[in-house]
Amino acid sequence: MNSVEILNLFSESYIESRNKFLSAAKKRHLAIDHYISPFKGINQEELAIDVVYEGEVNASKLLIILSGVHGVEGFTGSAIQTGLLSSTLNLPHDIAILYIHAVNPYGFSHLRRVNEDNVDLNRNFINFAENLPENKEYSKIHNALLPPIYPFEQDEQLNHYQVIHGEKSLQYAITLGQHHFPDGMYFGGFSPTWSNTTIRHILKKYTPNVPLIASIDIHTGLGPYGLGEKIFASFDSNVFKKAQNWWGEITSVHTGSSTSIPMTGPIQIALTEECAHAEHIGICLEYGTYPLDKMINTLRADHWAYRYKQFDTVQGNEIRKNLKDTFYPDDPEWKNQIWKQAHKATLQALSGLKNNDA
Repeated sequence: MNSVEILNLFSESYIESRNKFLSAAKKRHLAIDHYISPFKGINQEELAIDVVYEGEVNASKLLIILSGVHGVEGFTGSAIQTGLLSSTLNLPHDIAILYIHAVNPYGFSHLRRVNEDNVDLNRNFINFAENLPENKEYSKIHNALLPPIYPFEQDEQLNHYQVIHGEKSLQYAITLGQHHFPDGMYFGGFSPTWSNTTIRHILKKYTPNVPLIASIDIHTGLGPYGLGEKIFASFDSNVFKKAQNWWGEITSVHTGSSTSIPMTGPIQIALTEECAHAEHIGICLEYGTYPLDKMINTLRADHWAYRYKQFDTVQGNEIRKNLKDTFYPDDPEWKNQIWKQAHKATLQALSGLKNNDA
């Protein structure tokens, strides 16, 4: 695929992204499942999680490729999925791919990272029958993160916290996930979201007889610009070595080698719970955009607009555009780099599934 073809995979709106993805599937005559959201897009368009299955029916090995868990990050994941559908992958015998497009279509369309209820989906896949996780450190800085006045001029409390506890501890406090401030950052929700229950339904439908599952969950934001960090995304530490054999250098949030940190309720919990019969080897493919402080401050502005009901203003529209630009750089070189890395990671996963080497 040449540079022009690669750039044509990318879009400027949820509608355009969805249409390209569906068109690529239809050209291959692949069946599509539509899970229609009860919510509407920014232009009142239909929203959905769209699912495409490619490969032999009842294949015993399955690669699941996820996009848009974090709404606005879906531009990148969607382009990659569309590109893979448009490529000749030559799937090995007994291996299939399940494309799950736009896990959070509301955030994708409305240019937010969170969903219709301000919920970060990667903090929502917890057991709500138990006591909600408590992030005491976040509660100390919630109001400092989202003060009434924007632009943020003074961050004395946050700076003091960082001096006392360190930069990594501040990142933990902000991004670990919290379940007590619904107008706050990295809110995990009070109950399972529509996306949560829908994803679980999809997994139950497509994976009941699959003993070996690989997954690639596509994200943007953290890390060096244009680099796709491969973050171990399985809860079975016994398959870490296998993941290394498949993909090469793998980082882990649990050992501190990743730019990311552990989180309260990632989507991989659903993969573990709904596919308990299967061995799961997964990664998050995290493409770096801009430095962490820029990313956090952009998210703070987004949540400020939500908390103080400022989205329908000139300032709110600027904040929305800035969020998109931060997580989805309008840079041809960046787009070419991320496509090539994703294509390679997909081929590595297929090879790993085929050989299932330890």
